[in-house]
Amino acid sequence: MHLSRFVLLICLVVVVAPAVSADVAILRTDYYQKTCPDFNKIVREAVSTKQAQQPTTAAGTLRLFFHDCFLEGCDASVLIATNSFNKAERDDDLNHSLPGDAFDIVNRIKTALELSCPGVVSCADILAQATRDLVTMVGGPYFDVKLGRKDGLESKAHKVRGNVPMPNQTVHDIHGMFKKNGFSLREMVALSGAHTIGFSHCKEFSDRLYGSKADQDINPRFATALKELCKNHTVDDTLAAFNDVMTPGKFDNMYFKNLKRGLGLLASDHLLIKNNSTKPFVELYATNEKAFFEDFARAMEKMGTVGVKGDGEGEVRRRCDHFNNLNV
Repeated sequence: MHLSRFVLLICLVVVVAPAVSADVAILRTDYYQKTCPDFNKIVREAVSTKQAQQPTTAAGTLRLFFHDCFLEGCDASVLIATNSFNKAERDDDLNHSLPGDAFDIVNRIKTALELSCPGVVSCADILAQATRDLVTMVGGPYFDVKLGRKDGLESKAHKVRGNVPMPNQTVHDIHGMFKKNGFSLREMVALSGAHTIGFSHCKEFSDRLYGSKADQDINPRFATALKELCKNHTVDDTLAAFNDVMTPGKFDNMYFKNLKRGLGLLASDHLLIKNNSTKPFVELYATNEKAFFEDFARAMEKMGTVGVKGDGEGEVRRRCDHFNNLNV
């Protein structure tokens, strides 16, 4: 090839090669290796202390992470507090039950990191890493957490509804939300297995217990116990039951075994065993915990990449509950 033609070819390649936008987040597991070398240690120590003090922290943080990622992506927008200019996501009715311990662990970690490496680690990365560490602490599978997210610049309460699944929705409607974020039906069922830990408030399943429309598919002894537990739920909205009545503090496949016994707590849980498209996955995970763990781990890695923000789309907040600029 003549030199002139070779030079021309190189020039053409340079011209037509797609440019990588500075706004695109490039995530990697060693993102803070040089800028905040104690990141992993600080997160791990904080979650260990918090989980020992409050055993429901793992479930609450996992739920908080999910609610964050499914609206505007994994950008810590759910952590923002409402102010006089804006009603934030966490104050929508659907997010009122998000537990304070989950917000607290993120704030604890942020405080420690700001002392060690100020202005470096995003709140979105803290939430993602803390979620993984807590899941493994209670027996769940390990999965890689790629880092480098920036914190979002918007948090609007009115955007929550329609983006976060509700317990009275159909499998079709819930899968629509998952599909919108790139998840298959199988991945949806695997992620539903997060309900193997944590609890739900009585108001979220009381319509299955009382009146002429009470769900006859609930295990009778389970229904009786729930009715007694929730009898005052209309005057005490803090009343709650474990999502997994058998092993509530352990991340395992008991949630799926429970569904086959009529021990699913939420209507949306029970539908997974009744729906012909999701039933095979429930039966698989109920008999094969290894398959559940593998699918859950892959789905969580994928969850952590949903809608992440790059340098031009976000910031590293100084406080996780406030934007750096009040006018944002």
